[in-house]
Amino acid sequence: MAEFIPISQAKTMRSGVNIEAEVISKPDSRTVNLKSGGTIDVCDAVIANEDKSEDNSMKLTLWGDDIKLLEVGDNVRIENGYTNEFKGEVSLTKGKFGKMEKI
Repeated sequence: MAEFIPISQAKTMRSGVNIEAEVISKPDSRTVNLKSGGTIDVCDAVIANEDKSEDNSMKLTLWGDDIKLLEVGDNVRIENGYTNEFKGEVSLTKGKFGKMEKI
C-alpha cells in the first residue's frame, strides 16, 4: 500500500508522488497540439488537502479521458504521479505510469 503525503510535501518531489486530495476547482478544458501530431484536451484542475491554503493546494493537470473522471468536490487518489514546474508554479499529473482514481 502506498504512503500518501500532504500536497506541501509533494511540491518538493519530482516523481513517485502519492496523494489524496479534494478537487476544489476545474476550469473548462482546452485543446493543445501534440509534438507527435494531433491534438488532445487538457484541463488544469486545482486540488487541495488539509486547510486548503496555498501550501496545501496545487494544480492537477488532467489529460484526455481523465478530464471527465473528476468534478469539483470529488476526492481523488493519485499514485506514482509526477510534478512539473512551469513559470514558478508546480503542477501534478498522473503521467504514463501513474494511477488515478476517484475515492
